Amino acid sequence: MAAFLLFLVTSLGLVIVSSSLRACSNCGDFIIPYPFSTNEHCGDKRYKVYCKDNSLEFLSATGTYYKILKIDQSTNKLVISPPPMLKNTCYSSDLFKGGLLLDESLPFNISTQNTVMLFNCSDNILQSPLNCSSNSICRQFEQRVEEGSGCMDTLCCHYLKDSAMNSHKIRLRLGGCTAYTCLVGFKVGDPLETWNYGIELQWFPPDL
Repeated sequence: MAAFLLFLVTSLGLVIVSSSLRACSNCGDFIIPYPFSTNEHCGDKRYKVYCKDNSLEFLSATGTYYKILKIDQSTNKLVISPPPMLKNTCYSSDLFKGGLLLDESLPFNISTQNTVMLFNCSDNILQSPLNCSSNSICRQFEQRVEEGSGCMDTLCCHYLKDSAMNSHKIRLRLGGCTAYTCLVGFKVGDPLETWNYGIELQWFPPDL
């Protein structure tokens, strides 16, 4: 009898654990691996994502949704789409939310594989160690990408978001820089046609 009760308790525990680790259903054609969660019945709620009209989205700390382009479970990384620039302006759509801000209580941060381009910046940025020269790749974006045309003749810069920088935000503000975009895995000399637009985030795996 005791052995049977032990078996029952053990089995129940396995069922509970198995249920809590259950991966969520696909979002359109997007496979959602554990630990991501689209509802309270699957995944881990700390890794919340949102399925809207068969599109998977990530929610920032300021309430801005960013489309998820890719999830790589093998490296614990995902890529979200940079915010669009408002038409005929040099304002990113998340400007008035302060840019991209991640909740520091959640297990996500911005990886070191991102090259950020900032546009329509104030002269104060020249005091920073960013590349704001005429050779900055932001000039190519302004001149050759339609979305960047509204930023022509503004002060722009680019930088690699390395581990020495804040890994939870890309800041925007009036009186600072008002627009940005981002490349994943960019290497100096890469032709514009091969640029991989996105913001790569990494997550810490859950403690099981």
